[in-house]
Amino acid sequence: MESLTHRASVVVHASPEAVYDLVSDVTRTGEWSPICRECRWEDGAGGAVGDWFTGHNETPERSWDTRSQVVVADRGREFAWVVGGTLVRWGFLMEPADGGTLLTETWEFLTRGQEFFVERYGDQAPQQVAERTRAAHEGIPATLDAVKRIAEA
Repeated sequence: MESLTHRASVVVHASPEAVYDLVSDVTRTGEWSPICRECRWEDGAGGAVGDWFTGHNETPERSWDTRSQVVVADRGREFAWVVGGTLVRWGFLMEPADGGTLLTETWEFLTRGQEFFVERYGDQAPQQVAERTRAAHEGIPATLDAVKRIAEA
């Protein structure tokens, strides 16, 4: 399997802690994500490592739900989760910069995720993986722009 990763950054004029508090509140994801319309914590969770949340996603072609597990929760530094616990890793990194925060969104289509797509889609797996990769490449800049707008409002 090939390594499928992407990342992009933006400077947000807010403290790393304020940016973390925003992006780690998954119940607000629908405000900035071009695909994820809403998320909700499961079983009273609130964002600690090991907590699970469910997200509802929509594109013009389809809608689906995912379950994700928080894998990093370091206030002011990093918040990350893995879809399905093993499939795709998403995260936000925060670093002090220029009187604000350098916010980086990261995406990695993990090996197990690629294997899952082969199992699920067979010969169509390469096209499905390419579509998810395209969506990440297009969605990350849109997400970062929206987070910046919200954080600086």
